[in-house]
Amino acid sequence: MAIKIKTAEEIQKMRVAGQLAANVLDMITPHVQPGVSTGELNEIMHKYMTEEQGTIPATLNYHGFPASSCISINQVVCHGIPDKSKKLKKGDIVNIDVTVIKDGYHGDTSMMFEVGEVKPFAARLCKVAHECMWLGIQQVKPDNTLYDVAKAIQDHAEANNYSVVREYCGHGVGAEFHEEPQVLHYAAPELKEIVLKPGMVFTIEPMINLGKADIKLLPDNWTVVTKDRKLSAQWEHTLAVTEDGYEIFTLRQNETPTNL
Repeated sequence: MAIKIKTAEEIQKMRVAGQLAANVLDMITPHVQPGVSTGELNEIMHKYMTEEQGTIPATLNYHGFPASSCISINQVVCHGIPDKSKKLKKGDIVNIDVTVIKDGYHGDTSMMFEVGEVKPFAARLCKVAHECMWLGIQQVKPDNTLYDVAKAIQDHAEANNYSVVREYCGHGVGAEFHEEPQVLHYAAPELKEIVLKPGMVFTIEPMINLGKADIKLLPDNWTVVTKDRKLSAQWEHTLAVTEDGYEIFTLRQNETPTNL
């Protein structure tokens, strides 16, 4: 399937959807506290999306996913299912991933939260994973390739003795939740064939593991965990390739592009 080049009108719709997705994360931030359940956080976000924003939570019922967000704690790599019995504890690291649909277009973003005071090694993993995402984003410009993006991410992760999850990746996004291209976060040679052009829109969302890259899928057929049960961290932005670089649609309040 060909990579869609978005029109100016579509880009504007993506800007709106991206900003609304970022607003969900800004809104939920003060609620991420010890003792709150992931099910409660999901309910707050669902209500905000549907009643305040007038957006559709894209994950709800997507291929049967039962919630309006993915909330992944500690060794959960991605697709954690919110649950009222699962309460956050001091020292947890948590990824909250939200995608909203507005006017037919998707905004997709995620960020890490540190619950109370976390161990230095956990805070460092979150920081380096954040840097990995930004180093990937900084490679986005016309005539670069997705290989440039992936290599920047993998090199930084491995320089810090971390590993990059290979089975899950970023993706094109627009009127569809998942479009071409697949945005791998490790330097696979085939990525050299995908040359970036203005109007391409995709996510960059590396999953960085404290231990080995190996993962496993739990019996619920959604929740992905590290095989060695060590921590994993992930950040995600949706962005477009512009004539001279990139535009991020999902910047949060007071967030500025990081130069590393």
